[in-house]
Parts: sequence; structure tokens; C-alpha cells
Amino acid sequence: MSMFVDQAKIRIEAGNGGDGCVSFHREKYVAAGGPDGGDGGKGGNIVFVADDHMTSLISFRYKRKYVAENGQNGAAKRCTGKSAPDLVIKVPRGTVIREAESGRVMADISGDEAVILAKGGRGGKGNQHFATSTRQVPRFAKPGYDGEKFDVVLELKLLADVGLVGFPNVGKSTLISVVSAAKPKIANYHFTTLEPVLGVVRLDDERSFVMADIPGLIEGAADGAGLGHAFLRHVERCRLIVHVIDVSGSEARDPIEDFEKINLELSNFSEELSRCPQIVAANKADLADESQIERLHGYISEKGLPFYVISAAAAQGTKPLLDEIAKTLATLPPVKRFEPEAIPEKAPEEVKKFTVEIDSDGIYQVDAPFMEPIMRTINPDDWSSLQYFERVLRSSGIIDKLEQMGAKEGVTVSINGFEFDYVD
Repeated sequence: MSMFVDQAKIRIEAGNGGDGCVSFHREKYVAAGGPDGGDGGKGGNIVFVADDHMTSLISFRYKRKYVAENGQNGAAKRCTGKSAPDLVIKVPRGTVIREAESGRVMADISGDEAVILAKGGRGGKGNQHFATSTRQVPRFAKPGYDGEKFDVVLELKLLADVGLVGFPNVGKSTLISVVSAAKPKIANYHFTTLEPVLGVVRLDDERSFVMADIPGLIEGAADGAGLGHAFLRHVERCRLIVHVIDVSGSEARDPIEDFEKINLELSNFSEELSRCPQIVAANKADLADESQIERLHGYISEKGLPFYVISAAAAQGTKPLLDEIAKTLATLPPVKRFEPEAIPEKAPEEVKKFTVEIDSDGIYQVDAPFMEPIMRTINPDDWSSLQYFERVLRSSGIIDKLEQMGAKEGVTVSINGFEFDYVD
């Protein structure tokens, strides 16, 4: 039996940009050729696309980390590093991607367009860009920028116009196999359908719709009992619900009670779902007597819902039901798409966080993760490189903090392990 997986958590990491290059033009007969370090290449993006051949997220259970390549570093002679290719991840159509931490919707992969979810970092600039009339020998370049990294949750929510709901074994699989080309496994035991079955129902050249057999709900499904929760997630997208009831009571259950229990599960799961238009299909009518059908009909009519008597196994009464479904769908809005939610803005101070502590030796220890890439490119023997370093320290507020904490000329400052004497 194939396992149906409709939720998976993975990590995606776009590639980092390549570093800019520090290099000087050297050629016979050319004195002081000047800086010619090229820029780094761009890191690869992480891109998601819909694949209609995939029906579950099972492959994401085995591979949980997706990392795009980094851009190449710049090279001499103004050569820009090569940009890395995008990493394309295929998912079943209808997959909603959320950021794991905040739960915000990042994308709904329901259309045909590819969606970039993590952008690759830009390449750093080579030292060719930092020459000025007063600084003709820049011995520093910019490091590449980091690519975006996210932990994301993939949720598969089927794209069906019509969802069939009802207790296990009421004949939903039989109905979908009779009215469409879908071939679900059908057997006489509960939870036959362990994965939703999609079938395209064609009424004529003009009219067709997608019907999903949502596996049997049981009491407590909305609280996660049985297979409930995983499948209720799929009904969320449906525009119309066809509620299939075993009118014959062949499983020694009361059809009216069945109707109420399933609707209670739907409303427990989602208020919106309970307001979804419903058509009631009284199935197994060939096994029921007239009084059973009349009793259910009277009850459903009081609720103001359309009521159709069918026998799916004998393909009786299915045509009027399908006509009613098509007619109702024509009046309803299209399948729900989940709109991406805005990224919460990072406060500028959060981006450049740092701490300063004085250790037992009187050394000012600065911990500033954002300085890491900048320090990779500093040349301590080069005056203009150190000037650039000082400008970054001043603009980020580190020097102000040191002064505030009483740093005087000559004390030792250590930034991420790089030590230097403080100069006023």
C-alpha cells in the first residue's frame, strides 16, 4: 500500500554570493596597472514548481535539506565569478509552503509559474571598484552576501472543485469510479481509501470538474482521531461538498446521525468549511426501503439542502446529481488560493546586533556576527583597508559603544577573535 504523506518539514538554503577578488594588473611594460579584481558570482536560488506527476510529499520524508550552490569568487583581470545555477524543487500541485517558525504562507504552488522562495546572495565587489583618486591601491574587496535560508513546512491541499465526504464505506469510492476515470481501490472495510483520489468528471465538451474522494471521516477527526486531520486539510480547498450517506443503514448506523456527526467534524475543523455549500447524495438506495429514504429526505429538506437518491454501484441517479453539481459550481467562486503573507520587517538593530564585554585581562571582547564576512577581506597591513574597517566600526555603532564603556587609547579590542590596539 502506498503511504500518503501530505505534510513535510524541510530546510532550504540558497547559495551564497562569491567573494570579490583583490588583484592588481601586472603586465610587462605597464607600470602600476591598478586594481583589477573581479566581482563574485551570484549564489543559486531555491525555486519551487508544480509537478502533476507527484501525488504526495513522500520524497521529502527522506531528503530534508536542499542547498543551492554558491557563486564563484571573482578573479584577476576583472573576471567576474560564475553565478550558480538555481536549485529547482518539484512538489505536487496544491502544495502550500509556510515558514516553519512564523507559520506565514510563503507560496501556494497551484499555478504553472515557478516561485523563488530563497534568493541566492549577490556576489561581492572586487577591488577594481574601490580605487579613487586618493586611494589608488585598494587592498580590500567586498565579501559575497549570504543566500536566504529557511525552515519550511510543505502542506499538500488538493485542488478539487468537489469534495466527497461521509463515513467510511458509504460508497464514495464507488461513486467516483462510476462518474470519472479514477480507479480507487474498493473493498468492504473501513479506511479503504488511505489517500485522496482525484477524478475528472466530464459532463460534455463544455463542462467538467475535479472531484476528490476524501477518505472516510470518523468522530473526533477534527481532534486528530483516525486519519481525520490529514484529510480534512484537503476539503479546505473544495468549492462544494457532496455529502454521501448510506441511506440503507447497512452498517447498523442511523443515516441522520451520520449526517450530523460528519457536519460536526467539518465545523470543528474549520468554520469556513461548515459554511461550504453542500449537496446530499443518499447512496445504496437499492438496499433501502421507501420509508428510510422518505425519513432522510424529510430531514435534509428541512435543512434546505439539495437531496439526490442514488445507487452508485448500479450507476442509478448519478446523472441528475452531476448536473446539479455542475450547475452549483457555475455560481461559486474559483478554487481558493492561499496568498503569500508579507515578511515581517527586521528592525535595523536586529540586523546589526553586537555585544561588548570586558574580560578579566581588560580586553574589550566584541561579538558581532555581522562583521564576519567584512573581516575576511580586511588586510591589516594596508592603511586604506584599515580605514574602511574603521568606517564600518563607526557606522555600526561599535566605536560609540567602546567609548561609552570607557575604552581609552592603547587598550586591546578583540572583534570575533581579531585583536588590535584601540586608537582614539
